[in-house]
Amino acid sequence: MTIADLRRHGLILFEAVSGSRAYGTNLPHSDTDLKGVFILPEDQFYGLDYVPQVANETNDEVFYELRRFVELLLKNNPTVLELLGTPADCIVYKHPLFDQFQATDFLSKLCRQSFAEYAVAQIRKAKGLNKKINHPEPPARKSVLDFCYVTAGAGAQPVAAWLARKGLEASQCGLANVPHLTDLYALFVDATPGRQHGYRGLVRDPETSQDVLLSAVPKGEEPVAYLSFNRNGYSTYCRVFREYWEWVAKRNTERYENTVQHGKNYDAKNMLHVFRLLQMAEEIAATGELNVRRPNREFLLQIRRGEFEYDELVAEAEQLVERVEAAFAGSGLREAPDKEHAEQLLRQVRKAFYAMH
Repeated sequence: MTIADLRRHGLILFEAVSGSRAYGTNLPHSDTDLKGVFILPEDQFYGLDYVPQVANETNDEVFYELRRFVELLLKNNPTVLELLGTPADCIVYKHPLFDQFQATDFLSKLCRQSFAEYAVAQIRKAKGLNKKINHPEPPARKSVLDFCYVTAGAGAQPVAAWLARKGLEASQCGLANVPHLTDLYALFVDATPGRQHGYRGLVRDPETSQDVLLSAVPKGEEPVAYLSFNRNGYSTYCRVFREYWEWVAKRNTERYENTVQHGKNYDAKNMLHVFRLLQMAEEIAATGELNVRRPNREFLLQIRRGEFEYDELVAEAEQLVERVEAAFAGSGLREAPDKEHAEQLLRQVRKAFYAMH
């Protein structure tokens, strides 16, 4: 089922322009996002293949089936609640039955979690992005040997430096476990003509190996040193390296270039949404109303243009989080939406729609 199918068969209850154009933070080049609600054909609804939502390939047009829509309303999901506060100039189509859904019937103290905690997660995301931008990983991946150190007197040296100082090659070395000591190995050097001991070297392949390599050592051979493999450090490095380059592959190029351009090293659009969500949450707690169109457009656009320092924004956002927590603690909102009323409304609207069609 596609969005075109929904339109062709008259299954749409509500359709609206969402995102920045609804918030009033759009710019001339902003995308046009669409959100909406539809009802499955009666035969399909009673069958086995329930379709909870339909979206286009880029996911900037998303329509929720009526049941899924109500389920998300009961969780005070911000994206779905915002549909009920859509500014009039952003409504593309509204079926008369959709008027029965009012934001005030669903707003509750769950918004503290759904709005504010989501915003807190975005702050953490912004901090992670800040770290990635300021600490990029070089494309050449480090090897196991970069995390190996050899005893030298009372200290230790990187294994590469130790080999160079001794005039040795890694291929003439062999390692053996040291009993009772984790990740510490006795290091042997084959100085025989033709390397008769047949030591296997320190790693199987310097570029791809994930561990050091052990060798069979002839009885009576004495180690020339001991090698320590910082396994935890290597594991942490691999995770950070992988996460960084996955982020590079998946990052939104336009948003990243904007981040680099304004020079403040944070995702400005992400931080805009942090403040938008927290301010909406505070308003909901204080007034019991949902204001999608933001009254402080210029301030939010200043954030998007990178006119504030990163640390300044994070500190202000964390103060706003505290205000939101206090506002919900003293709010007169119900603890959660009335599930029984929501289910009754769901049945009522579905039956009425099917009766019309």
